[in-house]
Amino acid sequence: MSEPVLEIKALTRRFGKFVAVDALTLSVKAGEVFGLLGSNGAGKTTTIKMLVTLLPPSSGEASVAGFSITSQAVDVRRTIGYVPQAVSVDGSLTGYENLLIFAKLYDLPRREQQARIREALEFMGLSADAGRMVSQYSGGMVRRLEIAQSTLHRPQVLFLDEPTVGLDPIARDAVWKHLADLRTNYGTTLFFTTHYLEEAESYCDRIAVMHLGKVAALGTTKELEDSLGEGEHTLNDVFMHYAGGILDSGGSFRNVSYERATAQRLG
Repeated sequence: MSEPVLEIKALTRRFGKFVAVDALTLSVKAGEVFGLLGSNGAGKTTTIKMLVTLLPPSSGEASVAGFSITSQAVDVRRTIGYVPQAVSVDGSLTGYENLLIFAKLYDLPRREQQARIREALEFMGLSADAGRMVSQYSGGMVRRLEIAQSTLHRPQVLFLDEPTVGLDPIARDAVWKHLADLRTNYGTTLFFTTHYLEEAESYCDRIAVMHLGKVAALGTTKELEDSLGEGEHTLNDVFMHYAGGILDSGGSFRNVSYERATAQRLG
C-alpha cells in the first residue's frame, strides 16, 4: 500500500468570525486520484489555497511529500503543481514561450529545459500548436497548456481547482485523458475539486464531500453510496445528502462572477 503523500491535520482557516475550513483532517496516498466535492462556499478552494501555500492556515497543519506547508513552504512549492480555476497562462505569448518562462521559474537546468518543454507539449498534444499565440487556443487547449506548465518539474502532487470549468464535454474528456496518462506514466498524485459528479465517479479512487468547512463524508464511490443505506443510490444522491441537501448553493455574487468570467475566457 502506498505511503501518504498528503497529510492534513485539523487544518482551519478563518476570515474574521467566519470559519471557511473547520479542522479538516485528511490523508491522501501517493499516486491516488482524490476528489473534493461540495457546494459553492463549502471550503474547497480555500483548502487548496492553503495546501499550495497561497493562503496561511489560521491553525492546524498539513504536509506535502513530508514538507510542512507552514514552515517549509518553498520545499512544498518545489514538490507540487497547481492549476487554478482562473486562466494562468499569458495569451500574448505562444504556448512554447509560456512553458519556457515556467521552466525558468522552476529553475530547471538550462540543458534540460528544451527537452522538458518538448516532452510536455507532446504529452499534452500541443506540439503542432507550440508556436501559436495562446489567445488563439481553444478552452481545452488552454487547460492542457496549464497542466503542461504545472508539471514541467514533474511534481509529486498536482492540485487542480475545477480543472474543466467552462469546457464542453469533448474538451473535458480530452483534459481528463491527459490527466489519467499523467498519473499512469509518472505516478503523479491528483487532488482536485469539481462540480461535475461524473468526473469524480469516473476518475477518483476516493472522494471527500465537504459541507460548511468540514468533511461530511469520505470514501470510494461505492462506500459513499452504501453509506446511504439499503436500495440503489447514486453519487448525486450522496452529494445531496452530505452537502446540505442543496445540489448547488450558487455561491456569492463574487463567486458567480468569477466562475462565469473564467468560463468565458476558456470558451
